[in-house]
Amino acid sequence: MATKVHMEALSPTMEEGQLVRWLKKEGDQIAEGDILAEIETDKATMELVARGSGVLRKVLLQEGDTAPIGQVIAIIAGADEDIGDVGSGAGARDDAAEAAADATAQAPAREAAAGAGDIGKASQAVAAGQAETQKGRAAETGVAPEQAGGAGGDRAAAPADPAAVGGANGTGRIKASPLARKLASEAGLELSAVSGSGPGGRITKKDIEAAIREGVRAPAAAAPARAPVVRRDGAEYEDVPVSQMRKTIAKRLVQSIGPIPTFYLTVEVDMTRITEARERVNAQLADEGVKASVNDFLVKALASALVRHPEVNAQWHETHIRRFNRAHVGVAVAVEDGLITPVIRDADTKGIAEIAVEVKELAGRARERKLTPDEYTGATFSISNLGMFGIDEFTAIINPPEAGILAVGRAEEKVVVEDGELVVRPRMRITMSCDHRVIDGATGARFLQTLRAMIEEPMMMLA
Repeated sequence: MATKVHMEALSPTMEEGQLVRWLKKEGDQIAEGDILAEIETDKATMELVARGSGVLRKVLLQEGDTAPIGQVIAIIAGADEDIGDVGSGAGARDDAAEAAADATAQAPAREAAAGAGDIGKASQAVAAGQAETQKGRAAETGVAPEQAGGAGGDRAAAPADPAAVGGANGTGRIKASPLARKLASEAGLELSAVSGSGPGGRITKKDIEAAIREGVRAPAAAAPARAPVVRRDGAEYEDVPVSQMRKTIAKRLVQSIGPIPTFYLTVEVDMTRITEARERVNAQLADEGVKASVNDFLVKALASALVRHPEVNAQWHETHIRRFNRAHVGVAVAVEDGLITPVIRDADTKGIAEIAVEVKELAGRARERKLTPDEYTGATFSISNLGMFGIDEFTAIINPPEAGILAVGRAEEKVVVEDGELVVRPRMRITMSCDHRVIDGATGARFLQTLRAMIEEPMMMLA
């Protein structure tokens, strides 16, 4: 029987997907589990996996076009099988109308799952979408849902082109020691081409040294592109298509700015001791190839303050306020077409070196659009730092259902009065955006007092 290829829910908040490119063409022989196409969701580029075997008889969605979840975008069938109206696109339009109604009905559940702050709930949302898709496949192919899912169900939610060798785990993340990463970078060596001999396939210094002797290298890096010069002899303007990520950002901002009663609290903190602590830590980590940033210390301080103030580490859910006992910090990362917040889970329990490595790795994969849904959902509070761009102070927009976000400006030398004398100290302004439905003014002020104490005396993070 013919198998309809649907646009699948590849992320918890996905409502439609854009087809980046087909990896198979009409007439190709398809086996169940084959990767058919790359789909751009609201957060990443994912792989679409075949749920049946046969010949790719008809492609109904062209590269660059979008389709809602559930719409039929291709047909897999026997070489001589009659695919009727489905092949002409009529069936696809009927399915799309039905899918649109389903998506509308299920949207609140998907939004709640995406913002629940619980990785399990987010994963369940993805699984639920895939389960519904698999039921549809079963009706068309006669294959039971548990058989139709199989390994293919897991692969469908994996980022495009994950590392398949070396120290890669199930999420495509390459496991390697910080020193191994440093040596590989200096030697121009591609970690995905190295076999790890450490626990769980972790790549070690010895593996890198062996690979260097064998002549393994990464492809030559392209020269950085120069900013284009604006031409005045061409068209007066250009209409740039809106990406799936930008659409989602726009929708979330409208949701945040309108319904959320927001107020802002700003404090200025002395960065002297945290700067000194960073220098000492980086000196100790130099041999391991790890370099911690000021932001890594702020993530640690923020998480440590959050677990002491569950009334701030909270979310608004209309009928109740959910307070968290664990601190999962979303770190805003600028990517080519927007912003994404990889999550550092249980950041209060992690050391600075561990946070530094994790932030760097997740940020790199975020820019490549290779994060999996569990890596960018489930934050209980977020932080956005524009200090590296010379911004003194700003206010950030809350990412619902989180109740707050911390906006970090740059540290600059200022003359201040200390013990009756004028001294120069590095000072930094931080602003917390607060959802007044969850956080009152005094509540937010007490939280910032704790956070400031931890920044000005890093040893307080250990107390």
